[in-house]
Amino acid sequence: MANRGYDVVVDVDDNEGDLGHTDLQEDLEFHSSNFNDTNPSKITPDSTYQPPSSSSGSSKRYLWTLSFYAQFFAVDTSHVLHRCLSALVPRRPFLDILDGNPDLYGPFWIATTVVFILFLTGTISQYLASHHDKAFVYNFKLLSGAAGLIYGYTAIVPIALWGLLKWFGSGNAPGESNIGLVECWALYGYANVIWIPVALISWSPISILNYVFVAVGFAVSALFLTRNLWPVVSVTEAKISRILVIGVVAAHAGLAIAIKFLFFAAGPAAKDIPKGDEAEKGEKMIRALFGM
Repeated sequence: MANRGYDVVVDVDDNEGDLGHTDLQEDLEFHSSNFNDTNPSKITPDSTYQPPSSSSGSSKRYLWTLSFYAQFFAVDTSHVLHRCLSALVPRRPFLDILDGNPDLYGPFWIATTVVFILFLTGTISQYLASHHDKAFVYNFKLLSGAAGLIYGYTAIVPIALWGLLKWFGSGNAPGESNIGLVECWALYGYANVIWIPVALISWSPISILNYVFVAVGFAVSALFLTRNLWPVVSVTEAKISRILVIGVVAAHAGLAIAIKFLFFAAGPAAKDIPKGDEAEKGEKMIRALFGM
């Protein structure tokens, strides 16, 4: 009792006429006192209140941050395989398959795979063409040449095409393009998937078969590119659109010719077959261009 205080509330009944009458059982009410409470209760904050978030600024991705580039690799294996199959057997427009989410993961590994397979099969082709009278020496210039050819074509040509489309205004307004740079990279990157099976079989000692295989690879990939780029370039003037399509096909033909003569030109006893001056000069020019 000494440590607790009590408040006494006396209810005076005027009807009794006796101001001193009290009923301790009915009229006295005892309440616990908190006078001795040294830790007064604090006001409980409203749990529904949410402080303003500062993450709005962190959602921005800058060119020099890893998060900017990570968004182009946010794709799983099933999506990559589906896009590779769609590039080999096109049934729908490839830009619809990308669905506004182009990736660079697939194009990078496709190009890397093509580079190493070209080096491997090109080395086999050179080995079959040698006379085996001395030890075979690996030509690692094939690897650097394949990297320069495939990576250079896949990176530079889409930039040039995107710049031309933006310059001639293929979008809704002059100076705009209705295809993004990353979409151009993805389109050209997945177009390279046909070169994987072509490179695997083009080391054949039968030269005419190598021409056929490379021609099929060129036809499939060129058809894939023109089919998906035509709706984009056709928005420009008719003359400009035709020039752009011809440029796309010509650049792709240059890639196919380079692949044929840089990696699969050799055949059995190919060194003994006389070549015309023009053909020999053309092959030397292509090899010199890629340091081979």
